[in-house]
Amino acid sequence: MDHQGQFRRAALELGVPDDEISGFTRHLRLSIGLSGGSGGVPVGQFGGLPRLPVGMDWPFAGASPLPFIFSVDCAALPRVDGFGLPVDGSLLFFLDHEEDHLDRATGERRHARVVYVPAGSDTEVAEEPTNYEVVGKQYDVGAMLLAQLPNWFGTDEDEDEDDPSPFQQQLARDLERELPHLDELCALAYDLWPPDEGLASAYIGGYADDEVITSIAEQTLAGREKAGEIAIPVAKWYSHVEKEKHRLTSEWVSLARFSVADEFYYGSFVIRHDDLVTGRLDKAYSVTEFSE
Repeated sequence: MDHQGQFRRAALELGVPDDEISGFTRHLRLSIGLSGGSGGVPVGQFGGLPRLPVGMDWPFAGASPLPFIFSVDCAALPRVDGFGLPVDGSLLFFLDHEEDHLDRATGERRHARVVYVPAGSDTEVAEEPTNYEVVGKQYDVGAMLLAQLPNWFGTDEDEDEDDPSPFQQQLARDLERELPHLDELCALAYDLWPPDEGLASAYIGGYADDEVITSIAEQTLAGREKAGEIAIPVAKWYSHVEKEKHRLTSEWVSLARFSVADEFYYGSFVIRHDDLVTGRLDKAYSVTEFSE
């Protein structure tokens, strides 16, 4: 479905200028919420045993098997403008949340895996590795579309947050100048694709979480400093991270976000747009955070 066209037609009916609509839709992303008990045709499976290609071993990290989180049928998911998810085949997500969280200290990414199974592959229900409990309760999930806007739009302002930085203030001024009808456009987006109020088990697509982008930005800048490309004074570190986060927001997309371990942890897989479009799913980057 042409979601951008749907939004444009509705915005034009409200009297919003065409160029302003174009500016807004460059920032508007749709994510796919996955939830159980929603009825309709299932698009994926949480828990249980995954279907792996015949002859493929269960994913391991060293001597330990990775817990299976969920899988989705890409052909059954709603298509989203500008989101380069495979048109068919299946995506399977494996994550050892505790070890992945600890991996941040070492820079290793061994305890998370995305497995893509192309359409037409011979598959079979995998056997759970002996002496391990790496599967949860199984249930089917349906899909719904949700509107998502970048954090710096200020649509989810928290009164307890610190005062905006000079960089954030400049972004706000630019946004106010470029999008005079911002409030109406945001309201329209959320009217067409309402928030799920946190009821989804997972989200496919949309913007990466702020904590994840912050982690990538810090590692990117630290790597450039180590390579001698740049030198950032300590007092300027935060402002450089802010600007790098803003740049990376357009480069990276959320592949999957979900709660694990009774919602004490939050798992994220993110990937660059270019890697997703070209099918380099092995380039997906995982970050596991405490949910509180």
